[in-house]
Amino acid sequence: MAMRARAGGSPGADPSPTIGARLLSRLLVPVVLLGGLAVALGAVSLFAGDYLLRIVIIIGINVILVAALNLSNGFTGVFSLGHVGFMAIGAYAASILTLPVHLKAVNLPDLPRWLGGAALPFLPATLIAGLIAMAVALAVGLSLMRLKGAYISVATLGFLVIVQVILVNWDSLTRGARTFAGVPPYATVWNVWIWAALTVYAVWRIGASAFGRDMRGARDNEIAAQSLGVSVLRSRLLAFCLSAFLTGVAGSLWAHFITSFSPKSFFFTQAFSIITMLVIGGLGSVSGSVIGVVLITVFSELLRNAERGFDLGFLRLPPLYGASQILMAVLFILVIVFRPAGLLGGREIDVRGILRRMTAPRREKPKEEDL
Repeated sequence: MAMRARAGGSPGADPSPTIGARLLSRLLVPVVLLGGLAVALGAVSLFAGDYLLRIVIIIGINVILVAALNLSNGFTGVFSLGHVGFMAIGAYAASILTLPVHLKAVNLPDLPRWLGGAALPFLPATLIAGLIAMAVALAVGLSLMRLKGAYISVATLGFLVIVQVILVNWDSLTRGARTFAGVPPYATVWNVWIWAALTVYAVWRIGASAFGRDMRGARDNEIAAQSLGVSVLRSRLLAFCLSAFLTGVAGSLWAHFITSFSPKSFFFTQAFSIITMLVIGGLGSVSGSVIGVVLITVFSELLRNAERGFDLGFLRLPPLYGASQILMAVLFILVIVFRPAGLLGGREIDVRGILRRMTAPRREKPKEEDL
């Protein structure tokens, strides 16, 4: 009885964890990750130079883009090639809303009075831009999400071309093919990574929910999922719209970080870069999306700096402009050939298990006299 009391606390005690213990276990991983992220961002803000700070911000924006694309491409199997169109919609919509009134009078004199005479704060403009991208995704997705296979990819690519044509020709709203300049530099490392953390957590929670299981079931076997009562169209459409909202938010952050851009910024090169990060990290893996973004962004910056050429004395390389894009394409092909499922292959990093092993007390080896 004494041994039982010491082991369980009391003879009649319930060995199952309490509600508070379960809640603490669930909050442990987000709290630790957010705390580590806050410390890292604080260190970057205080000690990093402008160049490193720009890379950290670009990584955060790319994390939002790739995680949002993973929600549609990875969980539902709908391989969209036109998500950069939603990024363009978010960038232009938020930039028009936050552009100072005196710049609207000069750069966009043909705006309606209700739009040209006011400038919104950054957060409401970003949310409105995401909602506009979501509304466009709903209108487009009602027909596109009924397609299957490669037809969806071709149709979403056509959507991207349509967005490009509208941006170039709607001169009174987008300045056409000219540079859209004067956007306030509201995007900082803090608000970018707050959105990145919220995006990663939201996509991860959706993937772990019953709705996420429905999406993966429809992706793996559409007929079997329908026989179990899963609405394939509804799951695809909802994932497509949520992904478009987050992509529109990323477009707003990118526009307020770059502060000047043109329709050429949202075309095949940007689409290829985002898809490369997603595929290399692993379709259907949220942690793989983050890993793919970090690897590709850092690798791209290193290659871009090497394009200018270098001289090490024993080795001299002349400038090779454009070589980074060629090497990125070669890397993409190699990953597709030798590891088509990506680095993580749809799996997730077990952060809770890693923390449990780090915080678990070490067992002392028994002494020889005890044996």
